[in-house]
Amino acid sequence: MLDQYKRQIEYMRISVTDRCNLRCRYCMPETGIEWLPHEDILTYEEILQLMRISIQFGFKSFRITGGEPLVRKGIIDFIRQAVQLPGVEDLMVTTNGLMLPDMAFDLKAAGVNRINISLDSLEQLRYEEITRGGQVERVIQGIFRSIEAGLSPVKVNCVVVRSFNLDELPRFVELAKRYPIHVRFIELMPIGISSDRRQDFVPIKEMKEILGLKELDASTCVKGSGPAQAFIPDGFIGSVGFISALSRHFCHSCNRVRLTADGKLRACLHSKHEVDLRSAMRSGLPDAEIAGLFASAVWNKPAQHHMNDQVWQDRRIMSQIGG
Repeated sequence: MLDQYKRQIEYMRISVTDRCNLRCRYCMPETGIEWLPHEDILTYEEILQLMRISIQFGFKSFRITGGEPLVRKGIIDFIRQAVQLPGVEDLMVTTNGLMLPDMAFDLKAAGVNRINISLDSLEQLRYEEITRGGQVERVIQGIFRSIEAGLSPVKVNCVVVRSFNLDELPRFVELAKRYPIHVRFIELMPIGISSDRRQDFVPIKEMKEILGLKELDASTCVKGSGPAQAFIPDGFIGSVGFISALSRHFCHSCNRVRLTADGKLRACLHSKHEVDLRSAMRSGLPDAEIAGLFASAVWNKPAQHHMNDQVWQDRRIMSQIGG
């Protein structure tokens, strides 16, 4: 499916829940948020229906997100059904990793090949501080459990925050050097409660300078790594990548849309415009008309975000939109 800017849109991030077992400081308030009522959340059957519709338009890659997707009851059975839909070429999961020690092998058996794990610090006290209570050893155990289960690639996503974890970047790189772990450093985006933390923003250029990776050889570049500019330096088992959503945005090549847990389709993370697919389905609208709503949302996908020149003002925070 092409949008009006001739981008091939074929990748959907699906939030299966707004709930999370952490309270990360740059994501949500200390008191948490008011969870969506159970009846407002898309059922698994409704998500599968929307996946079937999207596949008709050429969608073939899907990422299951949250909140924290692994906290939703029945997630393994849902993934098993989703993977088996004709036309699904790739189904991935993004998780905070806390439940992976117990679920990595089940995810692999269900049909998941690739997994992204969010981890912003390797030090327990810092991790506990930013997550308000998480256990970093559980996440690290989950990373290696995922490797043991045969999930590949195992990607570790680290949001770089100047006042918090800038000094830890070399330790993350060491993981990529010694193990088949693909580390991705991500620029802090001014979304939700992070919109007032612009002083903590670290551009990709500065990250590379800190790591001594400013002049990476183009021959080490990893092809097909999505929005990340990823490299495998000499002697590395894994790879190191950089996702520059602000300093060097990749909107011109964006191929994704987001489906929120309550059934709203967002064609751009930084756009408040949402198409209510849940209400359309529950009102009995036939699939052909739902497909029309889907197509309209994709066609009207914005040319680019405007996070560099305006403060994010939205009623949703990241866990409600879908990570």
